[in-house]
Amino acid sequence: MAKPIIQMENIEKHFGNIIALAGVSFDVVPGECHCLLGDNGAGKSTFIKTMSGVHKPTKGTITLDGKPMHFDSPRDAMEAGIATVFQDLAMIPLMSVTRNFFMGREPTKGRGPFKRMDIKTANDICVESMRAMGINLRGPDQAVGTLSGGERQTVAIARAVHFGAKVLILDEPTSALGVRQTSNVLATIDRVRKQGVGVVFITHNVRHSMAVGDRFTVLNRGKTLGTAERGRITAEELQDMMAGGQELASLEGSLGGTV
Repeated sequence: MAKPIIQMENIEKHFGNIIALAGVSFDVVPGECHCLLGDNGAGKSTFIKTMSGVHKPTKGTITLDGKPMHFDSPRDAMEAGIATVFQDLAMIPLMSVTRNFFMGREPTKGRGPFKRMDIKTANDICVESMRAMGINLRGPDQAVGTLSGGERQTVAIARAVHFGAKVLILDEPTSALGVRQTSNVLATIDRVRKQGVGVVFITHNVRHSMAVGDRFTVLNRGKTLGTAERGRITAEELQDMMAGGQELASLEGSLGGTV
């Protein structure tokens, strides 16, 4: 296996007396989709916020391309090549796809008081970036709010890749989508992975993770229950780890095998 782009070792995060993460280790290599699974309250959100610079770890180390890193803010993480696409997507529905794609980082032309946005270049970049992700826009000037949920996810992902993401963290990107839109997002993840980006796919949906995942790590109450490679674990085994095997088996018995 290639060397990891990012490596998190023995990460702990305390909020006063509450231990949100208790020695979690995780890494992702170029061109890999590493899925981080867990039920609500497992510690997934705290972990990705630590990886992306929102929280500083209480203990543990973060290494990027073999070098120790200390992020003081999400901007630090972004500049280092760690991009996060959260569920809310941080988009303005009435603004155009192009404006949302660049969000203040538009290409410009002219100098001094004559400096202005180069709208043609911006539109061309936006259209080509979306096309590379399998989305053909009606026009880059259409409001982003007219796109489907899956297409808006793709805009956010394409934006992150265009601005140099080495590691792309996706926070439950399929949780609120229908079947067709989910398929489009999973296809986008596959395209990004093939471009050599390391993808961290946060989800509680085992089926979605099995569709694109290369490795799977399960969190439970701030601890890692294990990591497995594709082909060495089944969807049923992953679900069992997430649910807490004995508890699920007991519930299944009491409900007549309907779980």
